[in-house]
Amino acid sequence: MSTRLFTSPLFLGFDHLEQMIERASKSAGDGYPPYNIEQLSATGLRITLAVAGFSMTELQITQEDNQLVIRGRQSDDAASGRVFLHRGIAARQFQRAFVLAENIEVGHAWLDSGLLHIDLHRPQPEVRVKHIEIGQRPLATPPARRTRGLVVHSTPAEAGVVELGTLEEGK
Repeated sequence: MSTRLFTSPLFLGFDHLEQMIERASKSAGDGYPPYNIEQLSATGLRITLAVAGFSMTELQITQEDNQLVIRGRQSDDAASGRVFLHRGIAARQFQRAFVLAENIEVGHAWLDSGLLHIDLHRPQPEVRVKHIEIGQRPLATPPARRTRGLVVHSTPAEAGVVELGTLEEGK
């Protein structure tokens, strides 16, 4: 069920924000793997995921439009010949997606002691000021519109002459 957040006519062009909020709420269902998001500076963020048991070759990070997607797929233990008497550490695959703002840039990523770190950078936007000059109304005339009806002449020579004809409005 979708509820519209920006229903005011003063919010123009915010449809994409509603779509991002909807997408984020759908991807928040699964809690694996756990993650932290920390603010490093006014423009820097870091996402840290707990991916114990995954090697660098089993992890994949992609940016798909405005989504950062992290996937993990461990290799099949049966193919490697390993036999477990007890298996308490799950070897599950995962996909975690983060919706990024349009100006967020993905920096570098590294794996350290079972933690996958991804640095993000938010560049400061340029302050743009545009002055719009207030002037006279443009002299462009609206296009003529033809209508059928009575034409009443108002020139002194033809005063009071009424005839059926075509009138071009705007001329």
